[in-house]
Amino acid sequence: MRLLVTRPQHQADDWVARLRERGIDAHALPLIAIVACAEPGALQSAWAGLPAHRLAMFVSPNAVTSFFAARLPGAEWPAATLAGSTGPGTTQALVAQGVASACIVEPPADAAQFDSEALWQQLAPRDWQGASVLVVRGAVGRDWLAEKLAARGATVQFVEAYRRERPRLRASHKAFLNDAIVTPQQSIWLFSSSQAVHNLLQLVPSASWQRSKAWASHPRIAQAALSAGFGSVQTVAPTLDAIVAEWTRSIQSNSEPEQRS
Repeated sequence: MRLLVTRPQHQADDWVARLRERGIDAHALPLIAIVACAEPGALQSAWAGLPAHRLAMFVSPNAVTSFFAARLPGAEWPAATLAGSTGPGTTQALVAQGVASACIVEPPADAAQFDSEALWQQLAPRDWQGASVLVVRGAVGRDWLAEKLAARGATVQFVEAYRRERPRLRASHKAFLNDAIVTPQQSIWLFSSSQAVHNLLQLVPSASWQRSKAWASHPRIAQAALSAGFGSVQTVAPTLDAIVAEWTRSIQSNSEPEQRS
């Protein structure tokens, strides 16, 4: 049994390394390519105006990485500006870039799911009347949190930090993909984005996923996998411990002898 990590290449490699340390046969099969923003000047302007914002909200680790790649020389994260994170991966990326933990607002570690709704639960008690908010995201994204903040009196701006595209698979990736199609019972797909599911359908439009198993980091992603035809789909929190625990349960279940009456 192998676990196929479908995050963008850099993130997939990191996850694979950590999963293998925990005894999981994980392999990177990136189904999303991250492309730099077409207008880097917009990101530099956003950096220049960062101290004026009460909150800068990052939708993903890719948003953090792309935004900080455009950091102006000598620029530091403003102490009075909060950094909004939707989950542990984004928080880890912010900390790696030097953002103080005291500035980061995120869902609790035991949140039922990590998304804008969970982040809003932490932001809602604050006063947003007259506040300026920056949302750092890809070329497209959900406006749900921005609408919540605007309804509370905030002025929300958006900056495009990156674009997500269908990747060009390496030979090794194609080999894993072919094996997963031919012997679906030997692979579990780990999805952290609905776009990864959509890209998979475009890469192999004639494939059947009825006998394939997928784990998704959010109910919306799980629904995308079900709509794509995956026969077995379950939601697993996007944390290392949660994935390892689910892997252990799956392996134990598969190794149990068949009960005979």
